[in-house]
Order: sequence, then C-alpha cells, then structure tokens
Amino acid sequence: MTTVAVLGTGLMGAPMARNMLKAGMDVRVWNRTREKALPLREDGATVAGTAADAVRDADVIVTMLSDEDAVRAALTAAAPGLRPGQVWAQMSTVGVAGAQRLAALAAEHGLTYADAPVQGTRQPAEQGRLVVLAAAPQEARDALDPVFSAVGGRTLWLGEDAAAGTASGLKMAAVSYAVSLTAVVAESLALAKGLGLDPELLRQVITGGPLDNAYFQAKSKAILEGDFEPSFTVRNAEKDTRLITEAGESAGVRLDLAAAAGERLRRAESAGHGDEDMSATYFASFG
Repeated sequence: MTTVAVLGTGLMGAPMARNMLKAGMDVRVWNRTREKALPLREDGATVAGTAADAVRDADVIVTMLSDEDAVRAALTAAAPGLRPGQVWAQMSTVGVAGAQRLAALAAEHGLTYADAPVQGTRQPAEQGRLVVLAAAPQEARDALDPVFSAVGGRTLWLGEDAAAGTASGLKMAAVSYAVSLTAVVAESLALAKGLGLDPELLRQVITGGPLDNAYFQAKSKAILEGDFEPSFTVRNAEKDTRLITEAGESAGVRLDLAAAAGERLRRAESAGHGDEDMSATYFASFG
C-alpha cells in the first residue's frame, strides 16, 4: 500500500486526497488551518497534527498549496519528519522560477523532486480527471504512478531529463489560455449588457457555431445566472497571471492578453470578488 502525505487540503487538495483514499492508499493529511483537514477523517484519512507527523514514513509527499511561499513554509515545517530518498510531488502552481527554487529545496533535504502541477479545477479534481503534467526521474515513477492515476485522467510525462520547471512552464501556458479565455467570455457578455442588449442573445449567436465550445457554455451560463461558486478563484487566477507574465519576461515573450487579464482580475478582486470564481472578472467591466 502506498503511503501518501498530502500537505494542503483546500479546494483542490481535499478532493485529490479523497481520490487517493478511494484508490486504496494510506493517506495522511495536514493543513495549516486544521479544521479544513478534519472532514477527510470521515473518508479514512489520518489527520496529522503537524506537517512533520504527516510526512514521517510516507512514500510520496504531495504539496497542493496556494503559492511558492506556502509550499516552502509547509516543507520547512515538515523537515523534522523527512528522510532522504522520499519522493516529493510538488503539484501546486508556483511558476517556472518557483519550481526551480523548490527543486533546490528538495535537494537540500535529499528528496526526489517531481515537478507535477495539474491542469483542471475543482470539478475535475473531484472526479479524479485532472491532467497531471509531470517531470521526474525515472526511478520515482513507480511511486508516483498510482498517485497520479488516482487524481488524474491522464499523466503527461515530459521526460526524466526535463529541467526543473519544465512541467510548471507547460502549466503556465495552459493557465494563460484558460484565464485569457475566461476574460474574453466575460468581457464580451459585459459589452452586450453595456450596449443595452440581453447578454443571452450573445450566447444564442455563439451556440452551435464555429466559435462555440464547452468552456464558453459553462462560463457564460454561470455569469448570466450569477453563479460564482469558485472552481478557481479570482485571487488565485490573478496570482497565476503574475507567474505567467514573469515566465514570459524571462523567455523574452510578450504576453499582452495575460497581462490584460491580470489587470481585470485585480479590479474584480478590489471590488470584493476575490473569493469568487474567476468568471467574476465580468465585474471588472463596470464601475
């Protein structure tokens, strides 16, 4: 039986841990706010009192936290329970430079590091249908395969010789697409409303045509119904746009759409929508 320590049981980490439990793994969970981890006890998880207790004797350590600082703080807290040779699957979105810095932290503790962010939001996390973007040494794959299979519909391996940050770079490109597309949908609906039209008419124009897609249907429906229950929050999306533009600048690539989407998200957050779904970027068009 694979023993997994999951550090971070928020919007993504909790359903991922549940799917590991369903796959028959021994799962130990820890969250900085302990109350968020306690519901997982009913699913069969061991709720550890400290990060160090969670990782002690674990085969795989999974981090699913908000940003690089939170990941670094969690692993530092876990240090007394770590042992050389453990596999660390860093699945949070931390950007390219952040992934490289965390790989160095793994080396300091003698851990085998897997850069393994996921593509997908709350619903695919609950369904075990995430896409895992993974770069790790070949010798770590036996330990990682059952974990990734439990949380994901597929794993895209990027090669055992992939440089640290390679998988996180691919995640940046994927998130750039999702965040920019969300802004386009929201802004188009806002324009229709601002012109005195029923935004539902825009949906009728798009539906069934070459510009139609499942993402447009889901986000436009949510916006028009005022349903901003978070799959991926405005606050986290805004954080990711900063990581995306940072990655583009380091590569000499201009990312005008990501930068504009980030500005919209900041306005939405300032208006009080930070904990709502990123489709609440719709509100950035008004006021």
